[in-house]
Amino acid sequence: MRLAHLGLVVQKMKKQNIRTLSLILCMFSYLLVGAAVFDALESESETSRKQIQEQKRSDLKRQYRFSEEDYREIEKVVLKSEPHRAGKQWKFAGSFYFAITVITTIGYGHAAPGTDAGKVFCMFYAVLGIPLTLVMFQSLGERMNTFVRFLLKKLKKCCHLRKTEVSMENMVLVGFLSCIGILCIGATAFSYFEGWTFFHSYYYCFITLTTIGFGDFVALQKNEALQKKPPYVAFSFMYILVGLTVIGAFLNLVVLRFLTMNSEDERRDAQERASLRRARNQVSLKPKDESRSRSSIFLPIGDRTSQMNLIPLIQEDTERQRRRSSNTASPVGSFCTCMCYHSHFCDSPAISHHETLGCHTNPVYYNSISYRIDEISLSTRDNTGFSSPGSTLSPGNHSYREHLRQRRKSL
Repeated sequence: MRLAHLGLVVQKMKKQNIRTLSLILCMFSYLLVGAAVFDALESESETSRKQIQEQKRSDLKRQYRFSEEDYREIEKVVLKSEPHRAGKQWKFAGSFYFAITVITTIGYGHAAPGTDAGKVFCMFYAVLGIPLTLVMFQSLGERMNTFVRFLLKKLKKCCHLRKTEVSMENMVLVGFLSCIGILCIGATAFSYFEGWTFFHSYYYCFITLTTIGFGDFVALQKNEALQKKPPYVAFSFMYILVGLTVIGAFLNLVVLRFLTMNSEDERRDAQERASLRRARNQVSLKPKDESRSRSSIFLPIGDRTSQMNLIPLIQEDTERQRRRSSNTASPVGSFCTCMCYHSHFCDSPAISHHETLGCHTNPVYYNSISYRIDEISLSTRDNTGFSSPGSTLSPGNHSYREHLRQRRKSL
């Protein structure tokens, strides 16, 4: 039994290790596949674009007679002036936009702190803001899933369906459709405001709501939109927050279930190890109890200071029968006491029915520390407590009955 429990725990541990190793191998395999695909799709295009850029650069330098240093200066000016095309980036609207990209880990890269104090504050702001944002989106996702489950249940009741319980498949389907819907709404809006194609707008929404944030497409960066188009600015901010909530609800529904499998297995293994320890303790105590029950049965008396043995030892019973058969000439038996001052158990001789003291027919042994019989005078010639063969002691004697009743009461 103990080996079976131990084998089960080892099997569970092996299962977790195999799952972890499989996830690692899958991740690296996925990375290798992605690298190979991106290499095949983008490498030739990058080479051709680089050749075209070099050709334009040579034409500009030849046409305007720029030196290499002049051309480098022009590049720096163009790159530094790029963020300012949207207007002032660090007014309240632009700062709010930047704060959103920081705590949501989008990080477009369209704007970055220029001062050392701004960089230091950005680090502390991100350390506190990112965990707070993740917890907030997870909590909102849970509430949203609960609300959607409630609506689906009401809808099933209105449609008079047999099964009104909302299954996991129903929730996953609704979450997937919600994600597709929010991406399509954003693609339509940004295609209108930014002048992008629907595909590029959809790509921007996906990169934004998954918090990848490449920065190749960034909204609110044309024609000073941050200062001149407040409704569009408000829509962009609300879209990012609501879209992240919807995506967070879907991830909370699907992905986090798989993320918590290892923790659930570890909790289950801990419970099994605890039960195994309890079973091992029971097994270690069982032989001691069995050996004790085979020899005798002890019942506590009073405050556990005395015990009563109801079943004699087999060997003691055999010796007693041998002693009884050898002493058949004595008409009167003996009455012995046992006082246990140091030992926990003490077995006293039985009072047999064959003896003429009129005691119990079954042998009963009284073991006690407090129990004591001082002396019983049975009208014998000596004080040893044994009756002589010539003496006659009748159980019907009044003094004898009274004395025996008092001894029983003291017991």
